[in-house]
Amino acid sequence: MSLSDSQQRRPQRQSVFSSADPACIDHEENGDSSDPSLPPPTPAAAGQASRHWRDVFWLCVFLLHLLVFGFALALLGINRFNRADRLNIDRFTNLTGGANFSQASFVQYLKQTDPAELTETYWPFYGVAGGASVLLAWAWLSLLRIRASQMMKVSIHILTTYLAVVSVLCFWAEHFFWGVVFAVGAALQFLYVMSVLDRFPFTMLVLQKAVKMVLAIPDLMRVAYAFMIIMLCWMILWSFGISGVIASSLDDSGCWWLLVIFSVSLFWTGAVFCNTVHVIVSGMVFLVLMHGNVSAASMPSKPLLKSLRYAVTTSFGSICYGSLFTAAIRTLRWKIRGVRSKIGSNECLLCCVDFLFHLVETLVRFFNKYAYVEIAVNGKGFNSSARDAWELFQSTGIEALVAYDCSGAVLLMGIILGGLVTGTCTGVWTWYKRSDKLIMVGSTAILMGMILVGLAVVVIESAVTSIYVCYAEDPFLIQRWDAEFFDQMSEVLHERLQYRSARARQVMDQRFDQLPDESHV
Repeated sequence: MSLSDSQQRRPQRQSVFSSADPACIDHEENGDSSDPSLPPPTPAAAGQASRHWRDVFWLCVFLLHLLVFGFALALLGINRFNRADRLNIDRFTNLTGGANFSQASFVQYLKQTDPAELTETYWPFYGVAGGASVLLAWAWLSLLRIRASQMMKVSIHILTTYLAVVSVLCFWAEHFFWGVVFAVGAALQFLYVMSVLDRFPFTMLVLQKAVKMVLAIPDLMRVAYAFMIIMLCWMILWSFGISGVIASSLDDSGCWWLLVIFSVSLFWTGAVFCNTVHVIVSGMVFLVLMHGNVSAASMPSKPLLKSLRYAVTTSFGSICYGSLFTAAIRTLRWKIRGVRSKIGSNECLLCCVDFLFHLVETLVRFFNKYAYVEIAVNGKGFNSSARDAWELFQSTGIEALVAYDCSGAVLLMGIILGGLVTGTCTGVWTWYKRSDKLIMVGSTAILMGMILVGLAVVVIESAVTSIYVCYAEDPFLIQRWDAEFFDQMSEVLHERLQYRSARARQVMDQRFDQLPDESHV
């Protein structure tokens, strides 16, 4: 079955292609939907219709999380600001004496503590991390206009080397655990790149077209810069509290537990900000593809402001919910796909990997990045949007094309590289000032860098996801926008469908060959 046949047989979804005009609705209810006197349905009507609040529970959880963690961060930072134990919190945080830890022993412990351990001792290190992250994100968006393809290739080839170098430095500094972590990361990165080398030409093509789309809508860059500033403001508070944690009288184990908890909080907050930008950009790109170009007369008024309003109000709960799980599931899926494609004839290993693969595929059905396009266009809940997007891809065969594309993995490499560069810049200064806290400061600085660079990269990823959803909804939209790109996508899709069909026949033939011959029974 060809792509055009599947598009004709699959009914168009009401929420995207129907009009919100009351006259049209009344006319359809009367049983006549083909009156030529009525205006044709407009895709923008779905965005103009009133929307309901979705996933409100997760919206409340996220806002409560911000209040609780913001208060805790401020408290921990102030406690060691200018004066040690300003709020007398250390008597609760010190765990060395347990229930028998007397007041006299505690006073003696404070006398032995380094008085230089204050919040402002470590806060400047995070100032370097924030500055380096913003500079990298700005450079990424600026170079995107002139050297997009070269930037992607650099991210792919340099990351493995960078991870290996950081691993060697960690071993040299006698941080063996982190040396092993970075060495394993370098090995996995190398194996993944080797397993998907044949996919990179198509991936680069898709990324180049996504960059072309983003550059055609200058307002999208401004959205990324605005959210970077907002995220940086939250990071100022976060780094203030983290500096207080590192300077506190807690032992290393207690400090690491708090750092992990606060890092998970920052990761969720950063993911929410990134996916909010994702929804805003997806809504704009979808509208541009629907109407032909950004200056088309049929474009609704102030589309960016409407997309922004929906993203931070009615759809914000869905964004908070999806941000908890989507990134982890997507990364796991990329790794399993890379390993699965290179296993060969080892049936025992193939069986184990297939089990993990089908488990992750089930999760992807309910947690995938294409849900954010559906959220932007239709305003539905996250799980409904993810399921609808995945069913759309499977019903049209586009899932084979999406699985072949590695654009998300390539962009993630750029994000990780940005985080590593930020961590390196911060770690060098920390090494000269407080070498005993190098890993604590460096690892948290890497997270800051990844989040801020991710806010720049997500603009391209949003354009990629919108292109795929539009291609699945109506291939003519892509053909009208870029006919040559449409032909290239159609050719690759045809090849992937043929490959899957041949592989399915091969598997079935192998199973039939393993059946006992009834003539000998």
